[in-house]
Amino acid sequence: MSTPLWDKGKGPVDAVMQKFLAGEDVLWDRHLFPFDVEASRAHARGLQRIGILSADECTAICTQLDAVAQEFLAGTFVLDEKYEDCHSAIEDYLTQKLGAAGRKVHTGRSRNDQILVATRLFLKDALARLEQLCRQAGHAALNKARAHEMVPMPGYTHLQRAVPSSVGLWMAAFAEAFADDAHLARMTRGWLDASPLGTAAGYGVNLPLDRDGVSQELGFARLQINPMYAQNSRGKFELQALGALSQALLDVRRLAWDLSLFTTEEFGFVRLPDAFTTGSSIMPNKRNPDVVELLRAAHSVVTGAVAELTDVLSLTSGYHRDLQATKGPVLRAFQHGLRALALVPSLVDTLEFDVARMRAAISPEMFATDRAVELAVAGVPFRDAYRQVAQTAGAQQRTPEESLTARTSPGATALLLLDRIEARLSPLPGASG
Repeated sequence: MSTPLWDKGKGPVDAVMQKFLAGEDVLWDRHLFPFDVEASRAHARGLQRIGILSADECTAICTQLDAVAQEFLAGTFVLDEKYEDCHSAIEDYLTQKLGAAGRKVHTGRSRNDQILVATRLFLKDALARLEQLCRQAGHAALNKARAHEMVPMPGYTHLQRAVPSSVGLWMAAFAEAFADDAHLARMTRGWLDASPLGTAAGYGVNLPLDRDGVSQELGFARLQINPMYAQNSRGKFELQALGALSQALLDVRRLAWDLSLFTTEEFGFVRLPDAFTTGSSIMPNKRNPDVVELLRAAHSVVTGAVAELTDVLSLTSGYHRDLQATKGPVLRAFQHGLRALALVPSLVDTLEFDVARMRAAISPEMFATDRAVELAVAGVPFRDAYRQVAQTAGAQQRTPEESLTARTSPGATALLLLDRIEARLSPLPGASG
């Protein structure tokens, strides 16, 4: 392992460093490395503006930061256990290349504000990706709703047959859900869009740092002002980001559950493409919906991350090393969650429906609610109509298509308002991601 930045000749033995103080933390930093490089570049330019670095030193540092970023992408610079973290790895690289100039780059900052800014940059990027994937999933569901707008299928409450419904209504429900998820991802991104860089270890430094200029260069919307709050916010903003991811994966889980149910032989409403099924290791006749089942489980990774963070954050003000334990769960949750969500658009695109099977599952008693409403329109008090129809629920005669066409309340089967959902799924003008 390289010599820690804080080493004064005394410290933990290697076994403690490798298994406890650093451990797998540096491996998770691979997700943060490009953002730490970006923040180091902006910090160096800020130091030049206040006279800590000369123009030549700043240029040399930025050139080497570009080089290490390229080497990292190419795989020739490997972030592994020989480093304590990505911050020390970058500083070690700069020092080897530039000597004294490389050792100047840490002036006015701490690894505490470095990890804060790298994590916020990562989460801004991840939330932009989350928003994009939610829009893609929503559009896939919307296209399916349009293509099967009036295809009848049973509607269920309590998993019991309730009223006639349509594939259009079912798919439009997920289109609107993912529109909400995209909106939440955007709002969350705006909520955490603040730069903590320059707050150092939580108490500021005796330098006139150009914090506003560095913040603007990094693309942040505003400055995180108070140094102590910058430290206290660690874990808090990650929890909020996990909340946005959680909402999207809750909808993925519900969709996966519907598909798990409707693809069974007992229902037989939906067929999954072979690309989303696997075979049994022992039963030659089986095709298993493994991908859908794994999508159903994706939310559990976020739930676990939230539990870990919530438990760690029982702390007093200021930095504590416990906070290191928040990094892995957040990165793991976003890595797993975004990968799961990325599968949803193609899954929805390739779903096939057994129209005859769905239509046949709509039995006469399911028209009872339609009939009760019709009697109410004719002047019968609804509760009287309700009781009257209850006596003859199995005798209601009409077709599923007639029921769907008559359901004209806004958003219902005859008036899905898909254009309004589509408008919410379209990115805002000038939006990134």
